[in-house]
Amino acid sequence: MTQQTGETYRESTPAWRSHGGRPGAPNVVVVVLDDVGFGQLGCYGSSIETPTIDAIAAEGVRYSNFHVTPLCSPTRASLLTGRNHHSVGMGFIAGFDTGYDAYRGHMRAEAATLARMLKDDGYGTYAVGKWHLTPSADMTAAGPFEHWPLGRGFDRYYGFLWGEEDHFEPQLWEDNHVVDPPRRESYHLSDDLADRAIQYLGDHVSAAPERPFMLYLAFGAGHAPHQAPRDEIDRYAGRFDEGWDVERQRVFERQREMGVVPDGTVLPENNPDVRPWAELDDDARRLYARMNEVFAGYMTHADRALGRVVEFLEEIGSWDNTVVVLLSDNGATGQGGPDGTINEYRYMLGVPDSLENNLQAYDDLGGPLTHGVYPSGWAQAGNTPLRFYKKDTYAGGVRTPMILRLPGRPGPAGQIRDQFHHAIDVVPTLLEACGVEPKPSYDGVDQQPIHGTSMSYTLDAVDAPTRRPRQYFEMAGNRAMWMDGWKALTSHETDAPYRGEKWQLFRLDEDFAEASDVAEQNPDVVARLEDAWWEESRRFGVLPLDDRRQRRALEREPAASRARFRLRSGTRVFSPITGPNFSDRSFTIGAELDGAADHDGVILAYGRRPAGFVFFVREGRLHLDYNRVYEHTILAAPDPLPARRCRVEADFERLERGRARVRLLVDGHAVVAREIETLLGGFGGLSTQVGHNSPSPVSSLYDAPFRLDGLREVEITFHDPAPEPNVEDELRLE
Repeated sequence: MTQQTGETYRESTPAWRSHGGRPGAPNVVVVVLDDVGFGQLGCYGSSIETPTIDAIAAEGVRYSNFHVTPLCSPTRASLLTGRNHHSVGMGFIAGFDTGYDAYRGHMRAEAATLARMLKDDGYGTYAVGKWHLTPSADMTAAGPFEHWPLGRGFDRYYGFLWGEEDHFEPQLWEDNHVVDPPRRESYHLSDDLADRAIQYLGDHVSAAPERPFMLYLAFGAGHAPHQAPRDEIDRYAGRFDEGWDVERQRVFERQREMGVVPDGTVLPENNPDVRPWAELDDDARRLYARMNEVFAGYMTHADRALGRVVEFLEEIGSWDNTVVVLLSDNGATGQGGPDGTINEYRYMLGVPDSLENNLQAYDDLGGPLTHGVYPSGWAQAGNTPLRFYKKDTYAGGVRTPMILRLPGRPGPAGQIRDQFHHAIDVVPTLLEACGVEPKPSYDGVDQQPIHGTSMSYTLDAVDAPTRRPRQYFEMAGNRAMWMDGWKALTSHETDAPYRGEKWQLFRLDEDFAEASDVAEQNPDVVARLEDAWWEESRRFGVLPLDDRRQRRALEREPAASRARFRLRSGTRVFSPITGPNFSDRSFTIGAELDGAADHDGVILAYGRRPAGFVFFVREGRLHLDYNRVYEHTILAAPDPLPARRCRVEADFERLERGRARVRLLVDGHAVVAREIETLLGGFGGLSTQVGHNSPSPVSSLYDAPFRLDGLREVEITFHDPAPEPNVEDELRLE
C-alpha cells in the first residue's frame, strides 16, 4: 500500500515498512570445520565419532569430489561469495595486502556475501565462530569495520576474527567490539559458540518468527591448537596405539565399503615426511598416539556442540525447513611435522622442538597448558586416501568432506555424489534452494558475476555429468588445473622461476587418490592444462604470482618501519602488522609510574601463554618474563620500586641473531641485567597489550588480565631498523 498524506491522519493512508520473509522460505545453516581432512568424519570412514554430522549426512548427500582452496581465508571468501578467491581479493591469508587486486587480504565490495544477498529477502543473518576475513590492521577498537562480519551482511556476530584461537582462553569479539569469554572451569570455545548460536536463533524466532534465518557456524575445530575437555580425550585412550599406518588402512577400507572412494582406488605410499609406525620407538608411539586421542576428542566434542544446535532447531520446529551445508575449509594440516608439538608457536616462530620436550608435557596434552598439534602422520591418515596436506594443491589440501541437506527433496538421503564441485558452487546452490535471485548491485556497488554452479542437479541423478567444465587452483605459487577429468599440478619452490616448472598429471576419473603421475605419457594433455591454467589466471585475476608468505606483510606494512610507538593503557594491537615488530632488534620500553610501589600489574605484554614476553610489576618489584615458547627467562629487580613517581624501562640490546642483552632500569639506573635467547619472526596472531595481559598470561607469576592501575601510556623506541624479511624467516603459514 502506498502512503497518502492529507491534512490530518483522518484523510491520510499510512504505509509500513515490510521486514520481508516469504512464507515457507527455508532457513540456512552453513557449518565450517577447520583443517579437517577427507577421512576425519565418521561418515567418511574415520574412527572418530561424529554422530551429529553422520546423522546430517544420513538425511542429505555426501560429496566425494568436492574441492576448496588450500588455505582457510581464501576458501571462506569463495564459500561466502560464490566467486573465485583471487577475484574477490583473497588470494592469500586475510590481511596481507600486496597492492594488487588479487591480494588485498579482504573481500571486495563488488562481491556481496550470501548473508547480504539473503538479507534483502527478509533473512536474519548470524555469524558465529571463526571469521578470518578481516585485515589485521582493521582488528582494533577503532575499526574500520567494513570488513568485519557486520560490514559484510551479517546482523550479529560472536567469535574470533583471526585464524585460530585457544579453546580455553580465547580472544573474542561480539559485533564490533572485544568481549571477554565467560570465565568458568568447564569453559570450552566449541560449547561457547554453540551457546551463542542457540541464543541468536532463539532471539530471532522469538522476535520475528515469520522471517527465515541464516546461521554461519564456523568452529575452530580441528585447527591447532588441538584442545578438548579431558573426558572427551580419555574416551579414545588406546584406540590409536596401533599407529597411523594401521589407522589409514582401516579408514581406506571403510571408505571403499561406504562408496566414498571408488573401487580400484590405490592407497598411495606415505608422504615423504611420514615415517612408518613400526620404525618408531616406544616413547614416540605413546606420545603420538596420545596426540591423536586429543584430536579425536576435540572433534567429537565439536560434534556434540553442533548436536545441541540441531536439537534446538528441532525443539523450535525449524529443523524440517532448514537447508544445511557442512564442509571443511581445507585438508588436514601437516604443520606438526614428523614429531608434532605441544606448542604450535615453536613451529610459527622457528624454535626447534624435541621428542623429550614434548614427552614432559604428556599429561597436559590437549589441556589449557598446551597449544599443540599432532604429527603429520596423523594428518596423512586424516586425508586418506589423498596425498599431502593443507596449503598444497594436491587433493590432500583441496578435496574435503562436504554434506548437503535439502529437506523435502525426494530421493537421495544418505547417498554419495561424485560430480566435481568447488566452494564457489555453494552460494548458487543455496540461492536456488531459497528462491533468491542475486541483484546486480548491493549498497550502490555493481557486483561481479557469481562464478559457481548450483549443485542441485546432482540430487536428481547419481550419474549426471558434472556441470563444472574446469577449475584452477593457486596458493603461494603452487598451482593446479582440473579439466575434463584430468588434473595437472606443480609444486612451486619459493623464489624459483614459474615458467619451465615440472607439472604432474593425474587422470582423476581413474585415479581418485592422485597416486600415479602420467605426465610423461601425456605431454599434450599437460601442455593443454598448463595453457588453460594461464587462461584462467587472467580471467579471474590471479596474477601477479606471489610466492612470499610472511614477507607479504612485513615488506609493506608501515608499522614494521616505525621507530617509535606511544600506546595508551588498555591498548591491544596486532604485531607486527599494525603494532611494533620486536623480532631480532634493539628497543626500549619506557613508562612513567606514579606510586608504583603500591600497584602491581602489567606494563606491556607481547603475546599470551604459549609465547611472548611481559614487562610487569609484582609485589612492588619490576619484572620481565621472556617466554620463549614455554621456556621462561625471568628477570626480577632485587628491591621494590620507590613510592613516588618514577620512570621504568626494559631495554633490549641485540647481540646477534636470536640473542639479546636485557636490562631493567629505574630512573635510568640498571637494577638487573641478563643475556637471553629471543624469538625470531613476529607473527602467529600475537598482540601487544598495554596495562593488561589477556586472554591468557604470558607468565605464570600472575593471573590474567593483571591490570596496572594508574598507567597512562607506554613508549616503545626502536634503535635499529626492522630486519629485512628473508626466506629463512618465512612462516609456514597454515
